[in-house]
Amino acid sequence: MRERIWAPLPLLLLLLPPQLWGGPPESPRPEPQREPGPLQPFDLLYASGVAAYYSEDYEQAVRDLEAALRSHRRLREVRTRCARHCAARRPLAPPGAGPAAELPFFRALLERARCYRSCQSQRLGGPASRHRVSEDVRSDFQRRVPYNYLQRAYIKLNQLEKAVEAAHTFFMANPEHMEMQQNIENYRTMAGVEALQLVDLEARPHLESYSAGVKHYEADDFELAIKYFEQALREYFSEDTECRALCEGPQRFEEYEYLGYKAGLYEAIADHYMQVLVCQHECVRELATRPGRLSPIENFLPLHYDYLQFAYYRVGEYVKALECAKAYLLLHPDDEDVLDNVDYYESLLDDSSDPASIEAREDLAMFVKRHKMESELIKSAAEGLGFSYTEPNYWIRYGGRQDENRVPSGVNVEGAEVHGLSMGKKSSPKIDRDLREGGPLLYENITFVYNSEQLNGTQRVLLDNVLSEEQCRELHSVASGIMLVGDGYRGKTSPHTPNEKFEGATVLKALKFGYEGRVPLKSARLFYDISEKARKIVESYFMLNSTLYFSYTHMVCRTALSGQQDRRTDLSHPIHADNCLLDPEANECWKEPPAYTFRDYSALLYMNDDFEGGEFIFTEMDAKTVTASIKPKCGRMISFSSGGENPHGVKAVTKGQRCAVALWFTLDPLYRELERIQADEVIAILDREQQGKHELNINPKDEL
Repeated sequence: MRERIWAPLPLLLLLLPPQLWGGPPESPRPEPQREPGPLQPFDLLYASGVAAYYSEDYEQAVRDLEAALRSHRRLREVRTRCARHCAARRPLAPPGAGPAAELPFFRALLERARCYRSCQSQRLGGPASRHRVSEDVRSDFQRRVPYNYLQRAYIKLNQLEKAVEAAHTFFMANPEHMEMQQNIENYRTMAGVEALQLVDLEARPHLESYSAGVKHYEADDFELAIKYFEQALREYFSEDTECRALCEGPQRFEEYEYLGYKAGLYEAIADHYMQVLVCQHECVRELATRPGRLSPIENFLPLHYDYLQFAYYRVGEYVKALECAKAYLLLHPDDEDVLDNVDYYESLLDDSSDPASIEAREDLAMFVKRHKMESELIKSAAEGLGFSYTEPNYWIRYGGRQDENRVPSGVNVEGAEVHGLSMGKKSSPKIDRDLREGGPLLYENITFVYNSEQLNGTQRVLLDNVLSEEQCRELHSVASGIMLVGDGYRGKTSPHTPNEKFEGATVLKALKFGYEGRVPLKSARLFYDISEKARKIVESYFMLNSTLYFSYTHMVCRTALSGQQDRRTDLSHPIHADNCLLDPEANECWKEPPAYTFRDYSALLYMNDDFEGGEFIFTEMDAKTVTASIKPKCGRMISFSSGGENPHGVKAVTKGQRCAVALWFTLDPLYRELERIQADEVIAILDREQQGKHELNINPKDEL
């Protein structure tokens, strides 16, 4: 239990939300048309839609899933409207002087609570408690899972355009879901409209307007850029108000069940409100984060004003340029480029304008004032109430300024050299280490085939004869004795495509089976030895300055399923990168969980070629443009760096079985493969036994 420090009434008042904090005033929104009767809970509609889908009643599935999405939107809208309504009608006034001075405050609080409950019940057509849903359902809607069901149901009903929209909407929040991208392409081909406009049905307006502003800015269309950036800011502050309102709902307490705890009045209010306030403070990060991403767009809100200051300058509106530049400095007061721009803009003003009277934009000034007050209050409460809090850097700029929108002093508008901010597609992601290749291959008989340049990429190498024909046969033989269906994929028989069976096994499992006599121990050891051989080759060829460790080692076989190979358009393994989430739409690869961000190099060592299809391919970051295609064969090894510079996949295996040893490596010893460390210990024991120095004394169930 945390130690608490009781706060007197004045501190309690500080822990409650001041009425007039916040961004610019919002414009009223029209009341949308309501469906008759009480609003149906979206989780019940969702469950009904999913059940109908699995019962193959696709018309009912579409009705219920669409109704669930409408209910979800309506519930969110009602909550935000009621929060605004009650904040205006029942302000939390500070208590007056004299006896029972706190009672007016608590009366206002109780009136606000009663207003909020009454407003929701009236607008929802019943008690709000009917709409409390589980975390699983909440997570499904956050990840847009209903659209996954909808796209399939629409296809069954032959509604291709709606299927494309639903699939695209799901894919935008799940960019690592490469199967969905293939579905979208298949649907568009089926519809016969390759250029069909893709619509994100859950697009966030402020992000859409911001992207449009960037597009027009880069095209030097500054008038339209200004229009969209200003629209993006209005939408941003409106969505910030909604985000903050939604934070006022029940919070997940670390130490208590909601309304089930035994804390005192002031402690309970302070504990709850601080979690609400931290949530509201984090809306800055929430609004800067694209759907399906964990990391926000860096420096997102300030960039609006940075773009605008230069755009206004280019169209000759120097007062507005100065206001935006000063607004940007509220968040980055030491930015030398913008400070220089301020001086230059002031020099362009006519004699009737006093530069000192032109202040930073009011919308951002109010926002920053509230943000700083919140930050101070949270830090003070953390110290007084005994919880841990570290203020994030919400406006971080990695390296130098992202843009180069600096106007050199003394240069006129016509003669100014303009350096536009580049927010376009990156040709290749940055790798934070020196890139070298061409080191020795260490072993005789290994044949060099292609380097990075010949494979049209970065940090790539293709080698032959890493294994002999005899070793390939031995490994293929042991594979049949140790492999499990769905190994490494939670037992899923077909984790990547329903048209193939996937089997796998680890080095440690092979050694365990060898020790138990279920496969030849010599063959199990060969699996261990050839993977170590591959690690040494990769470390040497790419001339790494530090040790390369195993991150994961997996013997894998993909088998074509008979009767399912006609007119296949899918891949055996969808296009992906090994240490980041590939986002073909944005031409980015996001190095964040659930990607294995610690992986640095990858290798595939092939065991056979008696199958059809199964070519390994590299692509551009669009996941479509193939840059190299490699036909597997016994002893062939392809190795490459694991980042977004090397998107890759496997073409469909249409006949037979394709087997390989897949290896992933890391330069960080903290992420060494645990099973590999255990396998090293087993090998050491076996070596000592063979030398006759020690007797084997391990229990395979415990040690292996």
